[in-house]
Amino acid sequence: MSLRALALVVLASCASSSMTTDPNEPQTAKEKQLREAKEKGELDAPRAKSTAWDYAGDRKDCFYVVGRRCFKTQKAACTKACGSEKACKTTGAGPAAVSCNRKKG
Repeated sequence: MSLRALALVVLASCASSSMTTDPNEPQTAKEKQLREAKEKGELDAPRAKSTAWDYAGDRKDCFYVVGRRCFKTQKAACTKACGSEKACKTTGAGPAAVSCNRKKG
């Protein structure tokens, strides 16, 4: 065996032994970032999937929402929220959120 071949065998054996990693260590940068985020508590807890209806009232009649209560008509929702339909403001759709206009003064 030549000196070069012997040197290559020694280098290869040294390199392979130093390249072994702990099985608990992350193998990719993504795994490492995920592990660090979990340790710091930066990840959101997984939400339980809710099968319950989010609003009080019948789902098919929920066009306007005041808090968590559904209403079929804007007039009924505004009356409940503000006392009159004139002081009412709706935002969004499916269902629309109802709030009262604030008087500037």
